[in-house]
Amino acid sequence: MTPATGKAKAQSERQSDAHLIEGCLKGKESAWSALIDKYKNLIFSIPLHYGFPEDDSADIFQAVCMDLLAELPRLREPSALGGWLIQVTRNKCFHRKQSLSRSKVQEIGDLDPPAPVTEPEGLVSQLEQEQRLRDALTDLHPQCQQLLRMLFFETPPRAYDDVAKELKLARGSVGFVRKNCLEKLREYLERSGY
Repeated sequence: MTPATGKAKAQSERQSDAHLIEGCLKGKESAWSALIDKYKNLIFSIPLHYGFPEDDSADIFQAVCMDLLAELPRLREPSALGGWLIQVTRNKCFHRKQSLSRSKVQEIGDLDPPAPVTEPEGLVSQLEQEQRLRDALTDLHPQCQQLLRMLFFETPPRAYDDVAKELKLARGSVGFVRKNCLEKLREYLERSGY
């Protein structure tokens, strides 16, 4: 095992759900921050998928975090945390939609029943895939993380010249480094069963 591989493995173990949950239960604020940081995009993306504005999405995010804090001691299987968060967030979205529908009916005096809340097709699968990708990115070298975020997660994606300048790379090497980073990401995803 190379020193870089050993360092990445140690970082991965420190960021595992089991390790973070254990730290949270011991009252370590840094563990709570790391746990929320790890899942914030997952939690926040669900209300956005349901069409909620950012303010409502932020309220739902806060409610889910409060539920997580309250339920963390009772979580039996740390590896199920991602799925649990998806389910809790979906439930919060459902209840928020119902509440909004009821208040709109009362406001306008409409006697028609509210439209049923529908879930976008394949939402859970998509959210799980997105979280696996986020987890995989955190296991990459920081330079690879930053490069892939600049090229694939920013809108609009950055030009190679900007990427090269910010990462202090030769302009001609950005494509080569990108290829290596994507290969490492693919290997991680394959190892994790994706």
